[in-house]
Amino acid sequence: MAGSGGSVTAGLVRISVGALLAGVAISPLAAQITPDPTAPGQSAPERQPEPIAQENPEAETGDIVPEPELEAALPSLSDDPEAPLEPMEDFETPAAPAPLQPGQQRSDDDAFSAPVLPEENDLAEPLTPLATFDVNPPAEVAEAGTRERTEIRYSQTIEGLDALDLRDEFDSLSTLREGRGRAENAAQVTARAREDEQLALRLMRSIGYYDATAVSTIAQNPANSGNLNVVLTATPGGRYRLGEISVVADETDPPGMVRRELALREGEPIDAARVQGAEANVALKLPQQGYPFVEVGQRDILLDEARLIGDYTLPVTTGPRSSFGAITTEGDAVFGLDHLNIFPRFRAGELYDVRRIDDMRDALIATGLFSTVSVEPQRTGQPGPDGTEQVNLLVRQNEGPARTLSAEGGFAAGQGLRLEGAWTHRNLFPPEGALIVSGIAGTQEQGLGVTFRRSNAGRRDRTVSLRALASRNDYEAFEAFTGTIAGRISYDSTPIWQKRFTYYYGFELVGTNEDRFDFDLGERVRDTYFIGALPLFGGFDTSDDLLNPTRGYRLKLNLSPEVSLQGNASPYVRAMVEATAYFPVSDDLVIAGRARAGSIAGIARDDLAPSRRYYAGGGGSVRGFGFQQLGPRTLEPNPDFDPENPDDEDEFLRRPIGGRSLNEFAIEARYRFGNFGIVPFIDAGQVYDSTLPRLSNIRFGAGIGGRFYTNFGPMRVDVATPINRQPGESLINLYISIGQAF
Repeated sequence: MAGSGGSVTAGLVRISVGALLAGVAISPLAAQITPDPTAPGQSAPERQPEPIAQENPEAETGDIVPEPELEAALPSLSDDPEAPLEPMEDFETPAAPAPLQPGQQRSDDDAFSAPVLPEENDLAEPLTPLATFDVNPPAEVAEAGTRERTEIRYSQTIEGLDALDLRDEFDSLSTLREGRGRAENAAQVTARAREDEQLALRLMRSIGYYDATAVSTIAQNPANSGNLNVVLTATPGGRYRLGEISVVADETDPPGMVRRELALREGEPIDAARVQGAEANVALKLPQQGYPFVEVGQRDILLDEARLIGDYTLPVTTGPRSSFGAITTEGDAVFGLDHLNIFPRFRAGELYDVRRIDDMRDALIATGLFSTVSVEPQRTGQPGPDGTEQVNLLVRQNEGPARTLSAEGGFAAGQGLRLEGAWTHRNLFPPEGALIVSGIAGTQEQGLGVTFRRSNAGRRDRTVSLRALASRNDYEAFEAFTGTIAGRISYDSTPIWQKRFTYYYGFELVGTNEDRFDFDLGERVRDTYFIGALPLFGGFDTSDDLLNPTRGYRLKLNLSPEVSLQGNASPYVRAMVEATAYFPVSDDLVIAGRARAGSIAGIARDDLAPSRRYYAGGGGSVRGFGFQQLGPRTLEPNPDFDPENPDDEDEFLRRPIGGRSLNEFAIEARYRFGNFGIVPFIDAGQVYDSTLPRLSNIRFGAGIGGRFYTNFGPMRVDVATPINRQPGESLINLYISIGQAF
């Protein structure tokens, strides 16, 4: 006797793949098991009693027409099968009865033997116009439709699933639960209960209970109330476990690779999720170890009902062990083969690893120049090193839009509101030669710039850029009108490939007209500076995420030899070193810290352009203070002071003048819950006139921030206040930006 999707022989039940995968997606191993009644250990089915024959059936029912009368009424038939049929004219068509006269009734003998057909003239008459039909239902039907519909309420009780840890999954899929305790009638409740029975069976079988049963009973609760209570009782029975595990596959290098990656052990329960996960692991791991064409076949499980075990067999076609070959392309080409060969992080002849293919595809997608792009392995039959077969990579390209508009904004105390927008053509100068036109509109900063940028310039993630910028900056420390021409070659980290070492080097030519405080004159004056610089940067990063790190550390070093031309040439060096570290206390809490120190050597502070000096304070520096508000200050007359106005008390202004060295420290606790986070923090720092920073007169700020985590990084809102606040310092400072503070 065969069960659903399986067969039974001598107490063994073989489950076909179709049966294993039947049912809901969460229980692909569920199968209906029907034991063989003839198998050893199985009792024969109970014999049903024969029906009791009636002694005189005619006495009970009787004949409608006695048999002799029936034979006499039948027409005689010719015994000659070749005899011709009787002509149609010999058949008589009974005439229709005459019309009834007034007061006359038709007798039972006046039966209609043939329909009365309409006359030919009647057929030519036109049809009745549709407008004359009454489309409104009869009054009694309309009245019945307006009657209030009855509704049955029901409750549900589940027994037996809590112990199996299946209750939550059952509730999420239950048809009765989806009905929210209401139904049109009792039949609908019964149908839902039957569906929940099958659901309970599938769930139990999905974790190895193939002999499970589920029965639902429906009763009024309380009696005669019209409210129903559905009780579903699940009985799991014995749990089947894995017996012998066999893999049918070609030999691999190293040997036994398929069985090693099939993470199943004898004796563990036959759990659908575990079995599917183990098979998926084979399909995932073998392409990472040189087998791009592996195919996992259809499993076979032979159940032994007596021992409650299942022998598992999995066929696997591994395909050839492969190595990387050449890159080919087809489709609407964005890049030629020369540029495509920049993206792989592997060389021809290396053992195939699908992770390298995924990385190459992600890098192509990150260019933003494709509507669709794929990288597919293609067999060549050509021999490769170490007994492998060479596999070529086919890149299918379809060009996408190359132009984008972007915008970003932020607000910080002392820096005001800042909005920046840009128009970009990412492939105006192929390959990947972009033209960027950008503008800055802020309360204290305005600017317009044009940038040429070539990405992946001869090497993946190497960028060459040239920029021309005109800007105006109006801060409390200085006002500057600046023109800049700069070039840079950089090797950067990206979210796809976060690198340990990064760097850049370049040049800057700056012409700027700025105001500064002249201590000899005791007033502000304007000077023009011409500056040439060779900025250098080196970074080392062990953190786990570029935008939202939770562990590891980062080291950064900035070095910029510069020459300032203001009458005489004044060479000097600007240097900055920074270290950040991230310590995960738990899955939800990370402690982050930062230390930074900077120095300018070779020039006096007052000979430096104010925009090239060091300042501290702000959202990316020492929170609790406004932008550039920490450090030495001047005491200068307030040009807007009105001595006749009693409410005007600021006769003198204390404005920051910057310095030649600084130090900054910060520590914060990043607590995350879901997509939100709370970050209390303490920052410290100071700016000095000296060449090297000191640890004297350190100022502190404290505050708390909120985070909203998105797929492109956290959005940050921080509120802070200075500790031991001095005259002129704001009590509350607000910072809004994208990304963590460090």
